[in-house]
Amino acid sequence: MSDDLSRAGTAADVIWKAWSTGERIAELPADVRPQDAAEGMAVQQAVAGLAGPGYGWKLAATNAAGAAHIGVDGPLPARLFERFRHEPGDVLPSGDLHMRVVEAEFAYRMDAAVEPGASADEVFAAVGALHLAVEIPDSRFTRFEVVGAAQLIADCACAGRFVLGPGVPGWTGLDLSTWGTSLWINGAEAATGSGGNVLGDPRTALTWLVGDLARYGLHLRAGDIVTTGTTTTPVPIGPGDEVRADFGELGEVEFRFAP
Repeated sequence: MSDDLSRAGTAADVIWKAWSTGERIAELPADVRPQDAAEGMAVQQAVAGLAGPGYGWKLAATNAAGAAHIGVDGPLPARLFERFRHEPGDVLPSGDLHMRVVEAEFAYRMDAAVEPGASADEVFAAVGALHLAVEIPDSRFTRFEVVGAAQLIADCACAGRFVLGPGVPGWTGLDLSTWGTSLWINGAEAATGSGGNVLGDPRTALTWLVGDLARYGLHLRAGDIVTTGTTTTPVPIGPGDEVRADFGELGEVEFRFAP
């Protein structure tokens, strides 16, 4: 095994132990700490080998405020893992919450693979459906906002749990850049936003991901879910809370956290 692979594997072990136990770490050990995005993605790929089957990708920091909050200059990609996927109406665990926020998002389901270098038209020709979704991000770092892009990528860009909601009929004709969304906690409206908060348009976020994955020799596959980033400010939640993401005429996603 090369030194780089060994370092990535060791870093992944540290992250996955923290993920599995609920413990938090300040930083990865200096001797295995990734120094750039490529090294961070190598760690993330090794984490994927420990976490089990994946079903797609998420994007973090797709709006300027989110990027500024975590000290990065653009979006961060990460895998989504099947073991943390949920359905509307589920009761989600609350004992392992650290960031304690929820995010209303638009997600695409790919019907076909997308090869590196694909045009925007080719990317969207491969999309099979648009879904409503809620992400419950989390981090293995005590202060995720200060560790930098490389370590955040290694930590799967604050991937946590994810609720995939219903598909949207007639989605191809929608202008998501102006589509309003809101988050309700325990029956009270907590935040409003729109698809325009996601790199200006969730479609832009999807095509950005295709180009970014190509940097690492990766690409979208048929069946992948891609959730494009939060449409509102992240909303605080806690044990026992009921969550409803409202996408207007498109529908909603509801679930709650265990007490």
